[in-house]
Amino acid sequence: MNHLNKIGLAELKALKENYQGNLEEAQKKLEEGYPIQYLIGHVDFYNCKIKVNENVLIPRYETEYLVEKTIKLLKTKNLKTGIDLCTGSGAIAIALKKNLNIKIDACDISNLALKIAQENAQKNNTNIFFFKKDILTEEIEGKYDFIISNPPYIKENEYTSPETKYEPSIALYAKDNGLEFYKKIIEISPNVLNKNGIIIFEIGATLGDEIKKIALDTYPKANIIIEKDYNNFNRFMFIET
Repeated sequence: MNHLNKIGLAELKALKENYQGNLEEAQKKLEEGYPIQYLIGHVDFYNCKIKVNENVLIPRYETEYLVEKTIKLLKTKNLKTGIDLCTGSGAIAIALKKNLNIKIDACDISNLALKIAQENAQKNNTNIFFFKKDILTEEIEGKYDFIISNPPYIKENEYTSPETKYEPSIALYAKDNGLEFYKKIIEISPNVLNKNGIIIFEIGATLGDEIKKIALDTYPKANIIIEKDYNNFNRFMFIET
């Protein structure tokens, strides 16, 4: 089957405009499960144009929904400073900064990802401080009103769609049955958050109850809300400490 016939007109147009090789080569890559977003070289994400390549995870539609919900929450709570942990392409931080009058920093363990994130911030006219940090082993300096993160959460033996084999595994998989990063972020959060701060997560669909228990161990009085994505899967968690 011709995979070029299966993609939408907008994607086909973008592919023709942006892909440097010929369409026969693109067809072969698509047949192998290669993500069309990498062939095009960018994605549209919450009114931002985000460059992507094999060094960063492709921002998903669900994550746009997280940004939408977060913007409403930050406006309601009047929160002005935040940090995006495991930022990858920078999509979340950039979209928030572009739509809100806030100060936001962002970090990642990958220098290659940070290079893409910085380029994306510049192209979208957003002033964000990016820095390298292994949040599992290194302390976060500074205090913020909120933490937001879409960390690696796929279990190491969990089935994934074919295209994920082309994405950076470091951005996808987590130890401890997918809980590794959630545990660490919650553990360090008292030293990172200002009083009455908020933690905002994108979560694995089956991990909500376990993450909630972990959060309540640190914040027994927290107001914790789990919300669903467009496919009715548990996908977002808001921890009001």
